[in-house]
Amino acid sequence: MSLLPHFLRTASQLTGLAAWQTGRLFRKAARSALESIQEVLRAEVQKGNGQLVRDFLTNTALPAARKLLLERMAARLLVRLGLRGALASSVVGWVLPVVLEQLLSVAQKTGALDKIKAAAPVQDTLARLDELKRAAWRRLAPDHGTGAEVLPDDTKLPDQLPA
Repeated sequence: MSLLPHFLRTASQLTGLAAWQTGRLFRKAARSALESIQEVLRAEVQKGNGQLVRDFLTNTALPAARKLLLERMAARLLVRLGLRGALASSVVGWVLPVVLEQLLSVAQKTGALDKIKAAAPVQDTLARLDELKRAAWRRLAPDHGTGAEVLPDDTKLPDQLPA
């Protein structure tokens, strides 16, 4: 039940693992890809095509519709990256599948896919897409070892920092 063919998914996973070695540049490209995916999905929901987005995320969309959404995502990513020619195509060709695969994996594991599948108002669907984006980003760019976490605004802070 993968959005991408097996050989492309395998290649993207292998590339994704090696790509982490590039650090900051990969995170920038991954964030741009995630933003591009999010923009396209949000635009479709706002136009009233929530069912298309649900079908895309569950891999039940018609091939022509899936191809159109992927082309829009790739075009937005090309503009965001600001690269030209073969380099741009190459970067988009490996980063977009990696990020999309991670997004879909997070959607299935967290149950966000089930929430999005439920027929919901546009605002709820947009909120769920935002949650999905945040969860996918935590998976793409984990904060290993620092122990940093986002606290609610009303959290009482300690008087002194630990030594």
